[in-house]
Amino acid sequence: MSIANATGLTFDRVECKFITDFLYTGKREAEVRLAAFRHDGNANRTIVSASGVLNLTGTTARTIGVVVMRWVHGIPFGWDYQDDTTVYTIELQHRYKKGPETVKGQTFYAIAAPEGTAVSDGILNWGYKQGDDGKWWWVPTYRENSKWSPDFLTVPDWDEGSYSLSAMQYCVGLPQSRIPEASVKGWAWTRGTGSAWGRDPDITEPYFGV
Repeated sequence: MSIANATGLTFDRVECKFITDFLYTGKREAEVRLAAFRHDGNANRTIVSASGVLNLTGTTARTIGVVVMRWVHGIPFGWDYQDDTTVYTIELQHRYKKGPETVKGQTFYAIAAPEGTAVSDGILNWGYKQGDDGKWWWVPTYRENSKWSPDFLTVPDWDEGSYSLSAMQYCVGLPQSRIPEASVKGWAWTRGTGSAWGRDPDITEPYFGV
């Protein structure tokens, strides 16, 4: 998830903020970090630095969470600033620590037909059926050779089983006087999700994916 074009960034530290959703403790958890890259004019990128890995452990019920990260980014200010082809970016990288979930839908037994079939096509409205107890019941019926027939239908769950991170609300360079907590490893504040620092910064892992 790209955050910002940081070429010529004046300050050596940044603050960024994003929103989380559908993080569930023990089911859908994420690990996130910030990483800085140098891009040359040949569509190549080289990792310059990375924050530590922040584990987002969610909550037991659905909660919209907010995460603020403050980081000393390590982009060498002045490098290639006058170069027309080199660009520096800061990215928010994330991946599953646990999950995603496989969420099951609901299965129904019903009279069904291909989508668009007229309701009146072959339907006999209601008919009689006698139960084992001798009582008669009204039941939906259909004609022989009709497009309608009884079948099991599964309706997928609206929840896809994945967590969500928002597009970046902001990523801004700030001086030490504004965010003294920023460090090479990183500092974070969270609300609406459990969190804990995990692995230390590792620039040998430029692609933070599965």
